[in-house]
Amino acid sequence: MRVTRPMLALSGAVAILALAGCGSGGKDEAAVPKEVTGSLEHIAAEAKCKPNMQTDADTIRQAICKKGKEKYVLATFATDRGQREWLNSAKDYGGYYLVGRKWVAVGEEKTVTALQSTLGGTMEEGSEHMNPGGSHNKSGSHHG
Repeated sequence: MRVTRPMLALSGAVAILALAGCGSGGKDEAAVPKEVTGSLEHIAAEAKCKPNMQTDADTIRQAICKKGKEKYVLATFATDRGQREWLNSAKDYGGYYLVGRKWVAVGEEKTVTALQSTLGGTMEEGSEHMNPGGSHNKSGSHHG
């Protein structure tokens, strides 16, 4: 079976839905280290994760990692454009994203915020509609 971008985006979105929940709401604004770069295995090693590989394609490599009891998705991309296209599609499903150069970590807010202190990167948040407890909706309830 040939792996296409829509299939990869969908598989990433499904993983996000399975792993990302409402965030804790806490904001720990510690100093962000220099952003890591490299292969999925190198980034996972920096995060002290033994990656459980889910997708190993030319355009994207994606694995499940654990941090304590929490799970998150770690993905690396062949191109910046591929990463941005994946993010644009995946963010429709909500979730919290730690974004680096050609890599993304996706999970609960507290998990990816903690990873930022190790991996660097920039925090991004998914769709308001799919993140009823996220920062887009300060009341924590869903309207609509």
